[in-house]
Amino acid sequence: MSSTYKKKPAVSLSGFIIQGWDAIIDQLQQIVHSQSILALDCYIGLSDEEIRRNISPLNASLIIATKDLFISESASIALTDRFMTEDILFGYNSNISLIEYFDVAKLEAARTKLRECDGTIIIIGPGAQLVTQPDVLIYADMPRWELQLRMRKQMVNGLGVDNCKEAFSLQYKRGLFNDWRVLDKHKRTLYQEVDFWLDTVVANHPKMIDKSTFWRGMDKAASSPFRVVPFFDPAPWGGQWMKKEFDLEQSKINYGWGFDCVPEENSLLLEVDDVVFEMPAVNLINTRSKQVLGAPVEARFGKDFPIRFDFLDTVAGGNLSLQVHPTTQYARDHFGLHYTQDESYYIMEAKEDAHVYLGLKPDVDRHRMIAELNQAQHSDFVFDADKYVNKIPTKKHDHFLIPAGTIHCSGTNTVVLEISSTPNLFTFKLWDWNRLGLDNKPRPINVQRGEQVMNWNCDTEYTKSQLVNTVEVLASGDGWIEERTGLHKSEFIETRRHIFSTTVTHYAEDSVHVLNLVDGDEIIIESPSNAFESMIIHYAETFIIPASLGCYTIRPHGISEGKQCVTIKASVRV
Repeated sequence: MSSTYKKKPAVSLSGFIIQGWDAIIDQLQQIVHSQSILALDCYIGLSDEEIRRNISPLNASLIIATKDLFISESASIALTDRFMTEDILFGYNSNISLIEYFDVAKLEAARTKLRECDGTIIIIGPGAQLVTQPDVLIYADMPRWELQLRMRKQMVNGLGVDNCKEAFSLQYKRGLFNDWRVLDKHKRTLYQEVDFWLDTVVANHPKMIDKSTFWRGMDKAASSPFRVVPFFDPAPWGGQWMKKEFDLEQSKINYGWGFDCVPEENSLLLEVDDVVFEMPAVNLINTRSKQVLGAPVEARFGKDFPIRFDFLDTVAGGNLSLQVHPTTQYARDHFGLHYTQDESYYIMEAKEDAHVYLGLKPDVDRHRMIAELNQAQHSDFVFDADKYVNKIPTKKHDHFLIPAGTIHCSGTNTVVLEISSTPNLFTFKLWDWNRLGLDNKPRPINVQRGEQVMNWNCDTEYTKSQLVNTVEVLASGDGWIEERTGLHKSEFIETRRHIFSTTVTHYAEDSVHVLNLVDGDEIIIESPSNAFESMIIHYAETFIIPASLGCYTIRPHGISEGKQCVTIKASVRV
């Protein structure tokens, strides 16, 4: 049977869209006249060569690249040094503004040239709008996942630094802790000013929409169920289930990760009159946070989307690294985070001998355990995880709760739907089963950090009573049951499971909902008042319900009609 999993979901609307450099330049020539200033502001990751080559027909009298107005690379490194830190993985969240990258003397000299220039002026690069107020402002955006792919190909320099030849992990660290934060902060000031948005994800085939189409897309997504574009990546422990279930590229060695709801990194597709325009999904959260998140959630998290769904596939693979996530206080003190990565494992699939590691065994000798973890890190000593950590057999639909500070990992032959709060990267690996990463190098181990955040009181009794299948039936009716499956009382996410063969009514209750069809072939989401277009969801697809929808229904559809389906739903406790 062919896969029904939709890998390119899109929000459909009508509007203005054009494709190709020739059509884009023709459009700009109609609105950019002599004495006009055109600013092409952008994210990092764009091809400077492609942009410069294709804007030449505009016959500008003066072209200014913002990178030529930046402070020196050594000054940029000094500016960001306190946020980059000496740690190989972790930095501290930057509060730098993009204007700080501009050399004051160079910027003033450029502004003098602008005033003296007779003819069309084009300003290109991050912060182009900061040089002067333009007559036409274009923003060329870049989804983070595409940006990471370009980093791996050594195609991208960081903000103010020439670092494309560095290891991907170091590029990612600079992006996560500094560059992306700086650029996102700047972009949030531009949304109301941008005249045209440019999609350059596909090399030499750009697409452009105007501001009214952009806002129409934001309004449509904020008032309808929607999906973001999932992406998948191999892992040292990765499995084979997603490759088959989602019809992914067969040449890859495995797929360990599948990210189906991380708006900070996923793309949002707008299908404008049958032409697909790609942009970062975070644009929706930045511009319509109250409608999507709900007023109480926005008040607490600002423009952060606080819920993450992703897949961890170890079928015919290996164990994940034995790990722990930082406590909230540790995350604040050491990384500048407002909240930490609490999470849970919902078991989508469990093959023979499937298991998870969760919580400590009774009366663990803390000092001996840490000593052995350190010994394993620096020698051929093999750490015996089973001696210290509970190894729990698992089956489909089990739900394991993992508050920050809980030692854990998924074992082989499972597919986990990981439901967590959003911060990424903040995993302290304690033991990686004596294996190398996909680059044939050891992955960084963080025993010292892990020891500081470990909940040493999370023993077997606590784990089984508090963290394993804490299921409570909340309501039921003819053909449906609603259960609370978590999360733990120390975590801000609430999860509900619905088992149904008929229509179930859901109420947003002032919080965004994120759901996944964890069992069944097909369901349909509908509005009782016809407030939005219905949406069909297939097995394993994650979808988002904006808080603005208020009320919606879900029922089995198509080949699932009359059959039992199961959804898991996450929201923020308000």
